[in-house]
Amino acid sequence: MNGPANSEPSGIQSGIQEEYDDQVLDARRARWTAFGTGALLALVGLAASALRLSGSAPTLVPAAYAFGAAVCALAAVLGSRGRTRRALWLLIAGVMVMALGDQFD
Repeated sequence: MNGPANSEPSGIQSGIQEEYDDQVLDARRARWTAFGTGALLALVGLAASALRLSGSAPTLVPAAYAFGAAVCALAAVLGSRGRTRRALWLLIAGVMVMALGDQFD
């Protein structure tokens, strides 16, 4: 035996490290994606709420847009903290509330 008995081949260690780095990168990308999508949908919902409020739409329509925007903003916060699965479902719910409010117009 030329080397220590408890040493692992360096190829296995580097492969494990690369896999771990890829998982960290994927998690970071998922957090940023959830945050960015939630923030964008929240801004769009607030803009639509302001436009509908200034028009002749019933009061329920801008309220639905504003509530959907608030749900999307909550999803952005959860997504930035790593709760990406919950953030995804909140994004879906927020967009559904905004779409439902649009049906009342």
